[in-house]
Amino acid sequence: MQPGTEFPAQTYRVTRATLVRYAGASGDFNPIHWNDRQATAVGLPGVIAHGMLTMGLAGQAVACWVGGTAAIVEFSTRFANPVVVPDDDKGAEVVISGVVKKIHDDGLVQIDVTATCEGDKVLGAAKALVRNNDDNR
Repeated sequence: MQPGTEFPAQTYRVTRATLVRYAGASGDFNPIHWNDRQATAVGLPGVIAHGMLTMGLAGQAVACWVGGTAAIVEFSTRFANPVVVPDDDKGAEVVISGVVKKIHDDGLVQIDVTATCEGDKVLGAAKALVRNNDDNR
């Protein structure tokens, strides 16, 4: 990996069924993640994906690029915009892309991660710090 290396985009489909499964696994049953009336009552455009689910998808993409989760030393982000998930079979698509920003003196690699849904950035300042082990890729 060298600065400027771009990783292939990973696309993840998020449906209402995905949200139900994530709620069960995480214990986060906030109705904004499954009930349109509740979501719009608090000013959201509709049911939204859990922020940590979106972050997890970004982490999954990084793991794919670097050969597994063991290579990831650190991952951080801000939640920029919600992923609105319509009540249909199609759901929403989250597209994760990344580029090597720099190689640190200790050999760790910073990957800047971009996550979008319908062209809108959903994660801000997303960065992964990974071990530079080309043998894992």
